[in-house]
Amino acid sequence: MSIGIDIEEIGRFKKLIKDKKFIERIFSKDEIEYCSSKNFSVQVQHFAVRFAGKEAVWKAINGTAEYKKILITDISFKNSLSGKPEVYIKNKKAKNIEVSFSHSQSTVVAVAILTV
Repeated sequence: MSIGIDIEEIGRFKKLIKDKKFIERIFSKDEIEYCSSKNFSVQVQHFAVRFAGKEAVWKAINGTAEYKKILITDISFKNSLSGKPEVYIKNKKAKNIEVSFSHSQSTVVAVAILTV
């Protein structure tokens, strides 16, 4: 088992998500569509927590044989029917990685657990 965690300040993302090149470089088309469908203040939280999620997953998988040469941009999230975020690596669902997102008004946090 391996664990990764990341915390991000939401305020930092208010400017970043206005940069279309940044958004398109970091997030998948599905993530952009999902986050952009929200009003701006909620968009910021959704983009920020997904970024934290990518960092947490990358930390959990870094150095493992199964996920060699994975970049943060290879990691994405889709919500299940229940709303739970699911991890995708290179557009394939990662069955052995669980992730949890949370946020306050100013901060987001993501935890990822890799089971082997």
